[in-house]
Order: sequence, then structure tokens, then C-alpha cells
Amino acid sequence: MADVPKTMPGVLIEENGGVEVLKWKTDLPVPELKEGEVLVKNELIGVNYIDTYFRTGLYKAPLPLVTGKEAAGTVAALGPALSGSDLKVGDRVGYLHDHAYAAYTAVPAAKVLRLPEGITTAQAAASLLQGLTALTFVREAAGLHAGGGAGATLGVGQGPWTLVHAAAGGVGLQLVQMLAASGARVIGTAGSADKCELARRHGAQWVVNSREDGLAAKVLEITGGHGADVVFDGVGKATFEADLQMIARKGTLISFGNASGPVPPVDILRLGPKNIKLMRPVLFNYLVTRDEIEKYSKELFDLIMTGKVEVRVHDTYPLKEVARAHSDLEGRKTTGKLLLKL
Repeated sequence: MADVPKTMPGVLIEENGGVEVLKWKTDLPVPELKEGEVLVKNELIGVNYIDTYFRTGLYKAPLPLVTGKEAAGTVAALGPALSGSDLKVGDRVGYLHDHAYAAYTAVPAAKVLRLPEGITTAQAAASLLQGLTALTFVREAAGLHAGGGAGATLGVGQGPWTLVHAAAGGVGLQLVQMLAASGARVIGTAGSADKCELARRHGAQWVVNSREDGLAAKVLEITGGHGADVVFDGVGKATFEADLQMIARKGTLISFGNASGPVPPVDILRLGPKNIKLMRPVLFNYLVTRDEIEKYSKELFDLIMTGKVEVRVHDTYPLKEVARAHSDLEGRKTTGKLLLKL
């Protein structure tokens, strides 16, 4: 680590709260590498809703905390006794791990992905967490595969009815594109005419403005009374009741976010009238082994390089202006991905 400084700039959370608790520091210690770790010099850092949950304390973590779950950059140093890895100093890499809101992050080598030539650093930083969330939820939680569900061979738009809330957001846009590529019939919801049009351009065959009344009735009308076979809900509290109304019999409700607040406790008996499957999947529990990480990252990169999935970046903010990025994200002012740059 001869060329690596002892201190670095980064953002520290010392207490939970609003965006004001995101403190810019210039003298954070550079992590000391443990066995099996790689030091990554971060170039671009992804902003995700989960970052706001750790900031506010909705998700608990020891304080003080450097948050952030993904970034892309270059390998700056290799830890002691690093074996089973062909990573080299200078390699372009991306990762999903903790403490990304800083100039350097220590990452287990098993979680570091060398970037293929066809993937830019910006695409990696903008796609890993949200793209792998969307891909694993489509494949694992919903059981949908290329060409249709459950291994069926279906034409585009002939598969199951699927609904994506916040379809113009970071995860939502990727879900819409992946579902369309899998042959599903895709309904997107979004909070403005512009966002609805963005979702339509990315593969939603039907779009509904979520700020208008009668969401469930409109979805039932679109589906001819059938309802949505799969609902992907990253909004949470504000949409959960409508989800139960518009989901199809034997449908799957995938609740994965809390943008409007957490879903209140659910009486399990409410699932019985339609035999609803209710899931709360977590990305990192689908990416436990190195084989799982490599399998899904390869598929994600292939989808991007072949043009089936576009990674849309809303804006890139200086890391020291992370509070503005969080405010824009929570204020529903964004479409696509937010990045931080050192």
C-alpha cells in the first residue's frame, strides 16, 4: 500500500436523522486490509434508497457509519494472503459491499467483480445493486425466465401479467426492461406523465399514474379482471392495500422497499381468499456464494452489452454534495440512477 494515503475524504454518519447528518470529512482513515480483502479506489458510487434507511435509522447499524452499498473504480492494493483470486492492482472493478461513501473501501475479494471491456465504470456503478436486485427478483422471487415463465416459450407480451410500482425509478426501470425481455405483460405505475412516458419507452406496455385515484380498478380493467400475477412493490405502505386488491388469484406479491414507509403488520389470513404468495426478498441472500455472484453479474452485464437493458443515470453529484442527492431521491425528483463522484 505504498502509494495509498493514510487518510481519505468521505461521508460519515455520527447520528441518525435527515440529510444534515451526512457529514463531509477529509481525514477518515484509509481501511487496513485484512486477509482476503482488496482495497478499491472508488471512482463512482451508487446512491440507493437503502442508503437513506441506514441514514435515518430505519435499518440499524453501529455508529459512526460510512454508508453506501456499491461502487466502481480500480484495485489500489491487495490484502495479505490473498489466494484464489486473479485480481491485480489497477484492474477496473465493481462491487456490492458496505462503506462505499469514501475514497477507498476494503472489500472481500470474493465480492469484487472485474469489469468486462464492454461495461464502463459508470454503467457498473449505476447497475450493480439495482440491476442485480431486479434480475434476482425476476428470476428467483418471481420465477420468470427469458422467453416466459417457468421455462415456457412465449412471445414478447404473451406471458404473465406483471406490475411494477415506481417504474421510472432506478430498480423500476430495470425491472420493466427485464420483464419485457422475459416475455411478460408489463404494467408500470409512476407519479407523473413524464415518468409514465419514460416507463413506456423502456418496455411497459401499459402505464398508470399512481397519483390518480382508482389504481386497483385501472389495473383490473387493463387485465380484463384477471389482476396482476406478480406485483413488484418498492413503495411500501402507500401501495400495499391496492396490491391486495389488484393481485390475481394465486399471485405473487413481492414487497421489497419502504419509499413511502414500511408496510404495517399484516394479518396472514388476508392472503387466503386469493391464495396470495407474499414475499420480502433481500438481494444479498440471493448472492451468498461466489457462483451466484458471478452467474447473475454475468447475465446483467450481458443484458447491458446487448442493449436489452439500458442503464439510465439521472445525475452525478460530487460526493461532498451527497445530502442533495438524498434529498432529490426522497423528494421523488429523479428518474433512473444517482451517482456520486470523487
